[in-house]
Amino acid sequence: MKIALLFSSKAGMATSLKRPYPEDKSTEDDEPPLDLFAECDSDETITAVADALRTRHEVIPIESDDRAYERLRDVRPDLVFNIAERLFGPNREAHIPTLCEMLDLPYTGSDPMTLSLCLDKSRAKEILSYYKIENPEFRVVEPGAHLPADIRLPAIVKPLYEGSSKGIKNNSVVDTREDLAARVKEIISVYRQPVIIERFLAGREFTVGVLGNYPHVEVLPIVEINHGLLPEGAQPIYSYEAKWIWDTPDNPLEIFQCPARIPVELVAKIEDLVTETCRVLRIKDWCRIDVRLDAEGEPNILEVNPLPGILPKPEDNSCLPKAARTAGYTYNDLILRVVDEAMIRYGLGGATAGRAPEDKTGKGGDRAMDNRWAK
Repeated sequence: MKIALLFSSKAGMATSLKRPYPEDKSTEDDEPPLDLFAECDSDETITAVADALRTRHEVIPIESDDRAYERLRDVRPDLVFNIAERLFGPNREAHIPTLCEMLDLPYTGSDPMTLSLCLDKSRAKEILSYYKIENPEFRVVEPGAHLPADIRLPAIVKPLYEGSSKGIKNNSVVDTREDLAARVKEIISVYRQPVIIERFLAGREFTVGVLGNYPHVEVLPIVEINHGLLPEGAQPIYSYEAKWIWDTPDNPLEIFQCPARIPVELVAKIEDLVTETCRVLRIKDWCRIDVRLDAEGEPNILEVNPLPGILPKPEDNSCLPKAARTAGYTYNDLILRVVDEAMIRYGLGGATAGRAPEDKTGKGGDRAMDNRWAK
């Protein structure tokens, strides 16, 4: 099968910039955020994904730049393997899937609407709240708007539509109105987008990988993020500093436990919460969902990542590959599983080896590995 691998490389996205920071109200002297390219794919990741796909298929690498449409139109692959994030706007993760739909090309992962909804954190949370899926209370502040007076503290302040911990720094958790106002002003100035302010949950934090399509989803072994192993004085969050500065290949930050050492009852709650989230947001093929416990020990959805990070090396602490390895998948298995899920979804066949068993719960979703990862 001929597969086009669509990616957003750091070099490719840097080359595609027409000006330093092409957003409304910017000037030629504006500097982009230091973490502008945090979501872009490293050459190592692009190579690893391509190598995994080549074990079964012909692979055509395509940068997600302004020539992507022409290349897809000319190549007309049997399937597009999409990991492209691109750089700007709340719909940037939907660009490539939209092109695929225009060209009637099947592609891996979620559709443009789901990708856009999940990137705009408030829209995702509104849908989750409608379906009574627990998530922290929140407010959105638009550029130029007044700060609401009824925000409960402590809170965490984030750019509304960024991922990979962009804009979430060690100072993002605020305890005073003064710090809240300063952080909101900073994010709007640097990222030129609205701000989401969430009630800060101080409980344990997890991230959960999911493979497959509802109702046949496999929830991978749960990863816990142990904030107690962060550097002294660090806030108990998986911040930009924790992800990209303090954690290096030469000195990895050993804050991840997979499988998480939690009671089977909590595993079941998290798996049910994550499965229901995939259902209501119509997640396709794969996803990684961040979860945190509230003061009563109940799991809440923090963020939904339908284009999850997939750094190939174990020492990179990329959580979806980490969970997949714990479940017995190699890196190549993980990538090929996503291909298989997309092929089955489109009626193109696809291998079934390694796929989770059929749903036998009657609840719409497999409880991965019969909870054997629980404490």
